[in-house]
Amino acid sequence: MAETIMHIATVIAMLAVLVAGARFVLGPSAADRTVALDTLTIISTSLIVFIALYSGRTIYLDVALVYGILSFIGVIAVARYLEGGL
Repeated sequence: MAETIMHIATVIAMLAVLVAGARFVLGPSAADRTVALDTLTIISTSLIVFIALYSGRTIYLDVALVYGILSFIGVIAVARYLEGGL
């Protein structure tokens, strides 16, 4: 039962990647693209955690944590650039 729920969650995350990717490509403004980029990084972090659960390797959780921190810093830098403060 738990594996079925994990498979469903993975499929939903992949669909969310498609929707956020479309917003990233088609976004009318740079702010829309920045939000879509942040959404994509959050979804990819959750997919890394799913991979860690599937494979049973806890090192991937550390990778997801570092990726989450770096993506947060990157999105903050892009937002500051768009504001004109960087």
